[in-house]
Amino acid sequence: MANQKNLFSFLSFLLLTLSLSLCLWGHEPLVMAKEVIPVGVVLDLKSPVGRVAESYMSMARSDFYAVNPNYRTRLTLFAKDSGDDVITAASTALDLMKNKEVQAIIGPQSSAQARFVTELGRKAQVPIISFSATSPSLSPSQNPFFIRATHDDSAQVKAIVDIVKAFGWWEIVLIYEDTDYGNGLIPYMMDALQEIDTRVSYRSEIHPSSNNTEISEELNNLKANHTRIFLVHMTASLGSKLFALAKNAGMMSEGYAWILTEGLSSLLDPMSSKVMDSMQGVLGIRPYLPPSKQLKDFERKWKRNLTSIRTKSKSITSLNIFGLWAYDTIWALAMAVEKASMVHSSFLKQNTSNNSVDLAALGIFEMGTRLRDTILSTTFQGLSGNFHLVKGQLEPSTFELFNVIGKSVRIIGYWTRQRGFSKDLNGTSERAYSKSKDKLKQPIWPGDTTDQPSKLRIGVPVTSGFKEFLKMEWHSPTDDKPSISGQSNGTYDQLLYQIKNQVYDVVVGDTAIVANRSLYVDFTLPYTESGVSMVVLVKDDENKNLWIFLKPLSINLWLTIGAAFIFTGLVIWVLEHRVNTEFRGEKVVNNWSRFVLIIWIFVVLILTQSYTASLTSILTVQRLQPTFVDVKEIKKNGYFVGYQNHSFVEGLLIKQLDFHKSQLKPYSTPEEYHEALSKGTHNGGVAAIFDEIPYIKLFLAKYCSRYTMVGPTYKTDGFGFAFRQGSPLVPHISRAILNVTQDRDKIGAIEQKYFGSQTTCEDQSATISSHGPSLGVDNFRGLFLIAGIASVVSLLVYVFNFFYSHWSTLGNNNPANSCWSKLVEMAKHFDKKDPHTFQREESRVHVASPNVFEPSPSIDDMQIHSRNSIEGTYDVVIHDDNGSLSSSSRHGAASMQDVPHSS
Repeated sequence: MANQKNLFSFLSFLLLTLSLSLCLWGHEPLVMAKEVIPVGVVLDLKSPVGRVAESYMSMARSDFYAVNPNYRTRLTLFAKDSGDDVITAASTALDLMKNKEVQAIIGPQSSAQARFVTELGRKAQVPIISFSATSPSLSPSQNPFFIRATHDDSAQVKAIVDIVKAFGWWEIVLIYEDTDYGNGLIPYMMDALQEIDTRVSYRSEIHPSSNNTEISEELNNLKANHTRIFLVHMTASLGSKLFALAKNAGMMSEGYAWILTEGLSSLLDPMSSKVMDSMQGVLGIRPYLPPSKQLKDFERKWKRNLTSIRTKSKSITSLNIFGLWAYDTIWALAMAVEKASMVHSSFLKQNTSNNSVDLAALGIFEMGTRLRDTILSTTFQGLSGNFHLVKGQLEPSTFELFNVIGKSVRIIGYWTRQRGFSKDLNGTSERAYSKSKDKLKQPIWPGDTTDQPSKLRIGVPVTSGFKEFLKMEWHSPTDDKPSISGQSNGTYDQLLYQIKNQVYDVVVGDTAIVANRSLYVDFTLPYTESGVSMVVLVKDDENKNLWIFLKPLSINLWLTIGAAFIFTGLVIWVLEHRVNTEFRGEKVVNNWSRFVLIIWIFVVLILTQSYTASLTSILTVQRLQPTFVDVKEIKKNGYFVGYQNHSFVEGLLIKQLDFHKSQLKPYSTPEEYHEALSKGTHNGGVAAIFDEIPYIKLFLAKYCSRYTMVGPTYKTDGFGFAFRQGSPLVPHISRAILNVTQDRDKIGAIEQKYFGSQTTCEDQSATISSHGPSLGVDNFRGLFLIAGIASVVSLLVYVFNFFYSHWSTLGNNNPANSCWSKLVEMAKHFDKKDPHTFQREESRVHVASPNVFEPSPSIDDMQIHSRNSIEGTYDVVIHDDNGSLSSSSRHGAASMQDVPHSS
């Protein structure tokens, strides 16, 4: 009976099957056969990313085919563990391509592994799709079969640089993992920081295999470097150890700032509460996940399945960006294989081998190029956002900035390439690009403080003297903490050396720029004028001096004028004594004499006018005179001099001006300067005080009527701000100084505010030259030269004419005489009067008084005389036999012995 029932059931089943077949005759079957597409998955399945990605990809495959049941292709995933090893990842990928004939490989996980696997993919023409290999050194442009289903690390560089610039950090330390992943970002980061003039003071490479002791030693080195801003670029496993040890080293306290790159920021969730506790106050940047219904549905499903997944990963509780990229990768690949009609595709093998890692037996996937191109052109809205590949990788869109607080993170703002920072994403298209930290919410920094880390540690000199250049003010009379910190009571050199010792970042104050200090600090451009000079007491007794009339001209000039008078008088005597009967009078008859006198009168006129002007100035304007005008006089007499306490001027006086240290006295305030100069060097004071010109001007502004600045100026470079060598702040501060000092309105307002009374005293206490106010020979050198040349030329011409006219006459009278005898004879004639001149005078007397008559020489004698004389032209009056007068022009002035008289 039972057998009959079983037979009846079997027959009924066959009848039902036959009926269904007949009903569907001529139609397609209800369920078509599916083309299985083998896909390899190479991940580090023991890492948080690997575990999350494997779970997300499994869910992605189920979700995709649940939405698309009619697709003719079905992805089959073959997951293999790379063991976080490059060789294992490469051999695993090779095995999948050779033995499983996978038509695509998702992974590997790290950039170092992907570098090798992509070469295998290029050889076999199998697309290698990685959602986690983010190193910029690995580029799809270098290998056409490498596809990055994420963006590379360089996409975040601009956002990080904007953070650094927004908070005004001019110096930063890079801490990165010594792998392909870590090293790949550093060149891009260095270039970008250099563009904003932020100095990378140190680069710390930490290998993933480093133990706690090695990491602690490196952290202690960083702590000793005194840089407080750190950028960390490493994976989660190494980063968790770093921050735990950094907290133990005291580097997660107030004054420090830490910035995380995307790789570590995206994996904070799997970290333990202990690690999160060590990261309090850290800033991070990671991709922004736009909200969507699809993402919310997935999150609910993920939480429902969380119990079973937590058996593999007990610490994963929330969405992970790498898992979402893996999810979207499965969807993109499933769409591509369907679109590319990947049916009956296979490998073309060149030979066969039983060895699973035989490269020669790898073969080529004949549909590989077609599949690759289809993947690159696939676009859709995925869980992580818009899936759109550009040049083989995802395009970055928006980053979110977060602050680690407690056991979670707090979003403080967003960054987009087009608009910069914003507190939210609403209405960002309507505003301009912003780099201001005001567009971000207030972060909580390490040490649970809102005070921005890495403030400049400023050292300021504390002095009791000149307050105009630096003044510290306390918040209240009862508050002993100044508003400026870092003050020092030592010398300026000691204060500046604290920059080299990394106690201070900058010294601000009246710090002189000198050569020896530039060996260990960098100075900005000076903001004041430069130079060291001396100030002395002035006296007001010049116009009471009995000999003040001699003061306008120097002693050398007086002596030169006297010598010029004597020389010019001698020249006039030589030219006039033989021809001028009235030589003791005012009349001169020689033309050369007239020429010399004209030049000399011109010289005397200029000297007289200069003397008058100088004397007038002494008597009416310049009534104050310095007690000393020359440093040599002070050193010669061993007088005491003063200088400002703790100033480099002490070294200048000893080394450059050769003062003995026992002659130097330090002072601090303008009042002390005044007291010391008033007493004088013989009464416990000083003869002069040496200081920098800005201080001297401030002193003279207060005591302008009693002191003056004299002597030469010893060159220095003025006052500037001092920074650590290589500080990127130096050019910025220098440019700011130039903007102020070259703006007349700005610098004028500053000088009026702090040095206002100085302007009215500058004219009264102008710098006086060490040569005094008297006029010297140098002032009239050209004038004396002209007068001297005129006198010498006139004298030489006269002497030449005399010798020329008498030499032949002496030879004719006595040819036997020697040359020496002729010279002696001519010297005798030189001192005698010219007879023709006196004959002319006598003739004039004859005309005036006919009763006094002297016979004149004959015409023949006159002609003889005319041939023998060429000294000058004179009119001679001659009486003829009829008593009439006639005149004749004759040359020369022969001696009385040479001219015969008519009887």
